[in-house]
Amino acid sequence: MTIQKKANGGALEIALEGRLDTMTAPELEAELNQSLADAESLTFDLTKLDYISSAGLRILLSAHKIMSRKGGMKLTHVNEIVQEVFEVTGFADILTIE
Repeated sequence: MTIQKKANGGALEIALEGRLDTMTAPELEAELNQSLADAESLTFDLTKLDYISSAGLRILLSAHKIMSRKGGMKLTHVNEIVQEVFEVTGFADILTIE
């Protein structure tokens, strides 16, 4: 998985490419642990995310909890495969998806 990070003031955008699964989730978790302290809002660009597992869902939920106390979090450009995972798991009702 590739993680690209852009910070614009307090707005943080993270673009994910590849698979967010058990093997790659710790990498994203480490990046978020470093980056979220200064972030006022968080946007995940999932244009190139091919797959998400329960480990990836756990990371997104954790980030959502942290950012809900700040400026919020949203997901953009979610493809059909990942969107279906969000819907089946109920995450579509919890997360802001644009």
